[in-house]
Amino acid sequence: MKETSNIFGIRAIIEAINAGQSMEKVYIQKGLSGHLFSELNTLIKQHNISSSYVPIEKLNHLSKNQNHQGVVGKISAIDFYSLEDIIVNNQKENPLYLLLDQITDVRNFGAILRTAECTGVDAIIIPNQGSAPLNADAIKTSAGAAFKIPICKVNHLLDAIYHLQGEGIQIVGITEKTDTTLYEVEFNKPTALIMGSEHKGISPAILKIADATAKLPLLGDIASLNVSVACGVALYEVVRQRRS
Repeated sequence: MKETSNIFGIRAIIEAINAGQSMEKVYIQKGLSGHLFSELNTLIKQHNISSSYVPIEKLNHLSKNQNHQGVVGKISAIDFYSLEDIIVNNQKENPLYLLLDQITDVRNFGAILRTAECTGVDAIIIPNQGSAPLNADAIKTSAGAAFKIPICKVNHLLDAIYHLQGEGIQIVGITEKTDTTLYEVEFNKPTALIMGSEHKGISPAILKIADATAKLPLLGDIASLNVSVACGVALYEVVRQRRS
């Protein structure tokens, strides 16, 4: 595993990005401006790097009070993949992808990665902003799966869904907001499953464009499953159908 570390200084981060270094996130001081910052901001957008504007106290803490020039970058422990490259290079007759809509708990993220690798998922697709970081906790929980399954970061999941649909891949949202059960959906075809956030589920805009929705039958009094458990149930139904 690559060491997760912070780098700071606008020029240093620009050079790291240009050298192909994968960045987990860039923290930017509120109100920062100038030509060099504009260059960095352009690179952040071009490379789909997650970023957020924070108070200077946050940057001082991340840089241990060294001269950060208003910017601190966190180097990613793994390299992320391009969705376009994944789709083009996937030669399977029935590819299987997994989209995670705002999964924020790192242990859920790691557990999902582990199950996805075990069930033959071809790639995980996450939004650039608002997802759990792929940090040491997530990697540990994944039991090494983070290094075995491609992970794609995209600016917008909606755009990724349209791209997948354009390639003939059905989009299935796993949600309780439907009357259709998981066992009524045909998975023996190119498929991408969507799992929603721990608290809000799949966003309405994404549900609206999904080709199908499916729920897991709940026979007890508790209204929902942990998202990583629900994801495992859904993925193994795909496996069951494809092996029958």
